[in-house]
Amino acid sequence: MPGEDAREAARTVTGSLEPPVHLPYLPELPARGPGADMVGRTTGLLAELYAHLEPSGWRVGDRPGRDTRRARAWLGEDLDALEEYTQGYAGALKVSVTGPWTLAAALERRNGEAMLGDAGARRDLTASLAEGVRAHLADVRRRVPGARPVLQLDEPSLTAVLTGRVPTASGYRTHAAVDRAVVRDALAELVRAAGDAPVVVHCCAPGVPFALLRRAGVAGVSFDAALLTEGEDEAIGEAVEGGTALFAGVVPGTEPDGAALSDPAGSVMGVRSLWRRLGLSPALLAESVVVTPACGLAGASPAYARAALAHCVRAARSLADDPE
Repeated sequence: MPGEDAREAARTVTGSLEPPVHLPYLPELPARGPGADMVGRTTGLLAELYAHLEPSGWRVGDRPGRDTRRARAWLGEDLDALEEYTQGYAGALKVSVTGPWTLAAALERRNGEAMLGDAGARRDLTASLAEGVRAHLADVRRRVPGARPVLQLDEPSLTAVLTGRVPTASGYRTHAAVDRAVVRDALAELVRAAGDAPVVVHCCAPGVPFALLRRAGVAGVSFDAALLTEGEDEAIGEAVEGGTALFAGVVPGTEPDGAALSDPAGSVMGVRSLWRRLGLSPALLAESVVVTPACGLAGASPAYARAALAHCVRAARSLADDPE
């Protein structure tokens, strides 16, 4: 979300909008600076693994320092605000962490190279993240007793990891593609760590590996709908028939021209077209699809972020009321 005010962000996503958001969530506010960003925030959750900020990015260290304390403090502030605005709430509540593969691509070892390039370091990172996720979800349940947590793993680098397109520190080479079974198993470890909390993987890059994610046991896949191709129809159809929810990013994350948010039914036209191509029952739409922004809203104005969330709800209602 845009801005730096945790209370205002929490108020926005927990029911202040009309119509209200159906899936409230714990906002991220990266405008506050390092430690509030996606990667920095997640490093503050890691168990027995610490990171500090270098000019080149986040790097593992021997002990928690100022950067770790700042990341944890901001997350605590966000959780305090969420707790305040969810008094008496009962229902699904989404929290997000950086997934193990995007984290491995972004977090540096002591030599400056990404943890992605060291299989042992990747395993340690995944285990640390899994333990941190368990503690984080327990904290959310304690603060919001009526919540049914949903864990989102943010994996914008997932397709680059699978295709060998993550650059090395020098920028002259790229890290080798990681075996798909290894990628699947690390994601599955996070699914197990989440326990009874459904796991959604968000990947806003082209070529989302729907089949791999389904085999990893995720409950949903979040994607930028504008990047889908008809070549992915079969994998998407198999995912839906297997019970995987689609978090369809159909609303732009930043302000486009003024007409973009004027037609809720038009925003989900592509979803209806996809359903017809797949030959799936229209009745499945409301059960299988969540309408979302294409990616995060941190680059938008606060007014647009509120408008985009409200537009998602209206578009979802349009889809449910008229699936064909």
